Parts: sequence; structure tokens; C-alpha cells
Amino acid sequence: MVIRGSLRSSLAYLATLGPIGHLRPAPGTIGSVVGVVSGYMIAGYGAGILAAATLLVTIIGVFAADAYGQTTGRKDAPEVIIDEVAGQWIALIILPLDLWWFAAAFVLFRFFDITKIGPVGMAEQLSGGVGVMADDIVAGLLAALCLWGAGQIFFGF
Repeated sequence: MVIRGSLRSSLAYLATLGPIGHLRPAPGTIGSVVGVVSGYMIAGYGAGILAAATLLVTIIGVFAADAYGQTTGRKDAPEVIIDEVAGQWIALIILPLDLWWFAAAFVLFRFFDITKIGPVGMAEQLSGGVGVMADDIVAGLLAALCLWGAGQIFFGF
């Protein structure tokens, strides 16, 4: 899908969360920190609200990443961090509102996102904004699965 004009500029700006994605070093890690902090605040209103916000950011993220790619000619540029926020939020949805669990979600999400193990790497091969978002969505799902398993085994939730 070709996005034109001011809509493309606005979406490209969202893809990087404005100036945040241009911070160095490690913009992906910075995006994940933004995701954990904002996710913690949103989760305070309930997991359903965080799930709805995640769905919205994921949909917007597909178009925003596409627009950024069209603007710059680069696929999955490091400054595009809306995907980190969506993936990080997925890892948070199932968790109790507890800083230790959120810290564990951050570490696990970053591990899967950086290493691109198995399905994360395969998801990254998809084209356009879907591919930009997909690897982080899968990384978030894997982190959530690991955290859910740990919660079941050790804490019974």
C-alpha cells in the first residue's frame, strides 16, 4: 500500500515515536523501556485496556512502519520503535502489576527480539510494515509464554 502526503509524514513520525527513536545508542532498547513504562501505567487500568491499546498500536504500527519505509527507502530501520512498544505490551498483558514481573518481561522480550530465535526470525522475513511489526509481536508472545509458564510453575497464576 502506497501512503502519500501528510498522512505518510505523520505515520512515519509515529513509527519512531517522534524523536525517541532517534536516540542513541540502542533505540530498540529505548523503545522497549518506553513500552514497559507506558505499559505499566496502562495496565493500572486493567489488562483489557492494555490488550486494546496493544491491538491499536499494532495496527497503527503496521501502517507507520510502512510509511517510514516508503519515506526513507529502508526496511525495518533501527529508529522505528513502535514495534518494540507493541511487542513489549504483549509480554505484559498477562502479568500481575508488579515491577519484578515487568522487569522480567523486559529482559525476555529483548532476548527474543535481539536473538531472533526460530519463529521471531521467520516473522521478520514478512514484507513491509507487517514484517517490521511481526518479529516483535512473536518476540512478545514468546516472552509472555515463558512468563506464563513461570507463573504457573512457581506461583500458580
